[in-house]
Amino acid sequence: MANRILVVDDEAHIRMLYAEELAEEGYEIITAEGGHDLLTRIESEKPNLVVLDIKMVDYNGLDLLQDIRNKFYDLPVILCSAYDTFKDDMKSIAADQYVIKSFDLSELKSKIAGLLKD
Repeated sequence: MANRILVVDDEAHIRMLYAEELAEEGYEIITAEGGHDLLTRIESEKPNLVVLDIKMVDYNGLDLLQDIRNKFYDLPVILCSAYDTFKDDMKSIAADQYVIKSFDLSELKSKIAGLLKD
């Protein structure tokens, strides 16, 4: 069974890009446009990993990360942002990895593979 990845980003083109590229790598992809009912989605969809945007219109990814950590402590989370300034935010240390958004997804794919290997 393929590893399931939940991609949370408020930009539709980013969700589509990540979904297409990661599906080509053999992952099953679920997407969400924000944090609305995110913990319920995680509980029902049971992803193996979450790729989480930080700056979303209605949600702060760092706050969502804290919510995920409080309920799903062992679930790997990769923070994805267009800004490297969040790397220094103390809340971001709860993430397993931090990736700067790019249309070249090799770094993201590499970090996903590293976190999901047994």
